[in-house]
Amino acid sequence: MTRIPDRLYFKIGAVSRIADIKPYILRYWESEFDIIKPQKTNTNQRVYTRKDVELILEIKRLIQKEKFTLEGAKKRIGAICREKNRQLAMDFPNREYKKALKQIKDDLSSIKRMLR
Repeated sequence: MTRIPDRLYFKIGAVSRIADIKPYILRYWESEFDIIKPQKTNTNQRVYTRKDVELILEIKRLIQKEKFTLEGAKKRIGAICREKNRQLAMDFPNREYKKALKQIKDDLSSIKRMLR
């Protein structure tokens, strides 16, 4: 797996090197995949987030290794994003939250007593 440097933002040249793809392909994928939305600086340079870089690496993997078409990769990325959003939207009853928080508080109090 490609290692992404521990930074918050990446210019297009850095993303190009990390993903080993030409900048024009990144710009093309940006136009094809609505989910890749780099910000632009005052000088109109693209600035990608770590999430963007991870998505670019996943798109590259789908197209080059898994042999997806561009349309197939779009559908697969869309499905992955929908699943993540569904998981984030899961609603848990407040009682479960309170019980878990109480247990954490009790555990921390116990650790604090042991450290004294």
